[in-house]
Parts: sequence; structure tokens; C-alpha cells
Amino acid sequence: MRKDNLVEIRGLRFAYGEREVLRGIDLDVPRGEVVTVLGASGCGKSTLLKLIGGEERPDAGSVTVDGEVVHRLDNDALYRLRRKMGRMFQESGLFSDLSVFENVAFPLREHTDLPEEMIRDLVLMKLHAVGLRGTHAMATGELSGGMSRRVALARAIALDPMLIMYDEPFAGLDPISLNVIANIIRRLNDALGATSIVVTYDVAESLKIADTAYFINDGVVIAHGPAREMWHSNHPFVHQFVHGEPNGPVRFHYPARGLEQDFRLTA
Repeated sequence: MRKDNLVEIRGLRFAYGEREVLRGIDLDVPRGEVVTVLGASGCGKSTLLKLIGGEERPDAGSVTVDGEVVHRLDNDALYRLRRKMGRMFQESGLFSDLSVFENVAFPLREHTDLPEEMIRDLVLMKLHAVGLRGTHAMATGELSGGMSRRVALARAIALDPMLIMYDEPFAGLDPISLNVIANIIRRLNDALGATSIVVTYDVAESLKIADTAYFINDGVVIAHGPAREMWHSNHPFVHQFVHGEPNGPVRFHYPARGLEQDFRLTA
């Protein structure tokens, strides 16, 4: 593993039963960078994060994080590695029966033996970093969608992780909230000296904040490079995906039998 890569993925294959989702992924995440992984819904982006975090085990290939092959770790070693990771889940993933404060405090109580006074200060600091210190006593049900995402982000950075993973952080947000979340991701990555992986299908925001972009289609990486250069890529898939064009290699229709078979069409 190269010393400047925090995450290295080689020949990664994974299937849910008969359905092969990842078919030989190679991907590098350099330390200190924001790397975005782009692709249509269902292409395996979220599964990739689960494999990095050790929630799933690969069928073949390897995922190496900070020099450790994730699927070879025992439970104790995996637990220690996960302490160095933060994860922002789809739909925020906040605990609905806990307050904003208790949601952000949860990983601190789970992974440390810090006194309550210090936990209080750390929680308020993390909420302040995302502009929501004033919400600490609120119930999660009182938050807007954008505010929920920001609280989830505060929870993800509670332990000052070396690696922060974002699973569709922009989905369902209004333009203002989306821009705010994107800028916070970039700012926090640089301020914390962290490394970030953003999996998304939102092209505009992710390419603005990322250093490197990977495009996944049909279970493989089909293109990657500096994020800002992707706007001008001549690769057919990248061009179609980035510019949202209806015609190209990205299929709209899921494979199916011919129309004449399902509708009994005759000549």
C-alpha cells in the first residue's frame, strides 16, 4: 500500500445472492483528499462503503484502510478501526427517540470513557461547526431535512475521524441546504485534516468540492481523474452522466423480455 493512500481497493467483487454488484473495482483514496464516487442508483456505491467499513465481506479482492486489510480483521481490531471512521448515512440515520445532543454524543459514549463535562463541550463544538449549536435540546422530529443532515454530519465527525464516509449526502435537499452541506463537507475535511469519500449521483455539487472523481457503471470503474476535469470529459458514460443527457450508454430501461412477449403483440 502506498503511504499516501488511506484507502486502497483492489479487484473488489461482491454479490447479493445471484446478483453481482461489484465486478472488480480498483480505487485509491489519497490522504487528505475528498474523493467522490458517482454512478446511477443501484450501481453499488453504498455497498462500497459497507465493504470499507467492514459491514460486508468481499467475495474476492481486498479493501485496505490505513494499512489494514479490513476483511481479515477480528472483531476487536475491526472495532478499533471503525473508531477512526465517521459515517453519514442516507436519510441521516438519526435516532428518533434521542435529542440532537444525545445523537451527537452517542459515538463519544460508545467509543470513549470521557467525562460528561468533556462530552458536553465536544458535542456543542461539533454542532457549532455545522451551524446548529442552538438546536442541541431539540428533538430530531423538529428538524428540517437540511438540519437533519447537518446533525448527522456533526455525529459523523464527533470522534475526529481520519476517514469520513458520506452516503448520498445531497439527496432530497433544497438548493440552499444542498450547497451548505457541500461546503461543510469540504471545509470540515480540510479543517480536521481528514479524508472523505462521498458517494452520490449529484454531479454538480460533488465535482465542485471533490479532488478526485470515480465513475462506476455495471459493477466496474469506467473512468476516474481530477474532479474538475470531468466536466469536459469525452468518455461517453461520463459525458452523458455529467450533462444529464437522455441518450448514451446509461440504460433507462432495466433488462426485460421483448414487448411482443409481455403484450402478446403480433405482426
